[in-house]
Amino acid sequence: MARTVFCQKYQEQLEGLDRPPLPGPKGQQLFENVSKKAWLEWQAEQTMLINEKHLSLMDPESRKYLQGEMDKFFTGQDYERAEGYVPPSE
Repeated sequence: MARTVFCQKYQEQLEGLDRPPLPGPKGQQLFENVSKKAWLEWQAEQTMLINEKHLSLMDPESRKYLQGEMDKFFTGQDYERAEGYVPPSE
């Protein structure tokens, strides 16, 4: 049986991650409060931001920026999206 968490993005019980996605306390917090579905969606958004803004993960400012956008994404706040991106209609 899959592990479930109360997802802070979707505000419902969903399948949890298999392991913390990041090292340290932030990874543990995500492991306990973010669903696999929300994490996969964030990874897609993050990839678009990295590509659109030509971010380097070696740059501490880029990592800080992405962490801020990730926090906004998971808490339901407005976060920056890749310019010109139009989400598919459901």
